[in-house]
Amino acid sequence: MAIPYYLALLLASVVMTLGGCALFTNGIEWLGKRLKVPEGAVGSIFAAVGTTLPETSIPIIAIFFGTGHERVQVGLGAILGAPFMISTLVLPILAGLLMLYARLGKRTAVFHVDYREVRIDLGFFLVAYGVAMGCAFISSRAIHYLAAGLLVASYMAYMLLKFSGETRGHLALEPLIFSRQSANPSYTKIGLQGAVGLVGLVIGAHLFVTVAKAISAELDVSPLLLTLLIAPLATELPEMSNSFLWLYQRKDTLAVGNVTGAMVFQGTFPVSLGLLGTEWALAPSALATMGLALVAVGFSFGQLLWGGHWRPWLLSGIALLYVGYTLYLYGS
Repeated sequence: MAIPYYLALLLASVVMTLGGCALFTNGIEWLGKRLKVPEGAVGSIFAAVGTTLPETSIPIIAIFFGTGHERVQVGLGAILGAPFMISTLVLPILAGLLMLYARLGKRTAVFHVDYREVRIDLGFFLVAYGVAMGCAFISSRAIHYLAAGLLVASYMAYMLLKFSGETRGHLALEPLIFSRQSANPSYTKIGLQGAVGLVGLVIGAHLFVTVAKAISAELDVSPLLLTLLIAPLATELPEMSNSFLWLYQRKDTLAVGNVTGAMVFQGTFPVSLGLLGTEWALAPSALATMGLALVAVGFSFGQLLWGGHWRPWLLSGIALLYVGYTLYLYGS
């Protein structure tokens, strides 16, 4: 009876986390609209940060408030699983859906985005995540602290760069959940909704960490593998659902920016938490996910340098990295 009970709690934690994320994301997108920030910043920063909060809150709770050795494995798995999932699965699926929508006659099979902005996102990720992976081979805590500071500073620079972009009109959003009848909700209601969403995220993440530890002990499964492969499947749902809907609505800047902006955030801020709160001694499986994420993003970046744009069929092929590695772990 223990496993079904734990699975029910795990499902409850995911529902609570995603529900909180929906409230928070909807709120900060409305905040972006009210503040009239550039559309690229709304997708790459406001939406991306909001939808990455589930993955980010898990390592915060696990590393800084958890107990036992498992807390480190759960935290590191959540930190490293998200970039691996986004780069090797979410982005290829986005390309695959683009081709599917084109076959259905809903749109053309071409991403209508400013590829200069996409190159900036991918470039920031490659440098930041490369530094993080390099730190895994250096035992000096001073170097880890320095790298963490540099990663946070780089994300601040990224934000300034995005906010300095051109504002191209107002972003069409779903009504604010706490004020569906209002065409221009107040900052108070936006803030209240964001706060409620954030509380839901924290509670859901805490429950997830507790249940993950219990399941790993019951099944004798590594908490690291659990959070590398299983947790991101649930916590990446906000990025995927938002981006897939925006792609269908031909809002490619938001769809792609939400994914690539999430990469930049996940490659800097959560990683800095790992560098500060753990010894950053990574298992081979964790290092493999970092390497595969760098390969996937490097391939995506290389397409832009070589041809100036993405070929959806080529981009979708990156999913082979995720499928291959998952089968390898399953068979080992």
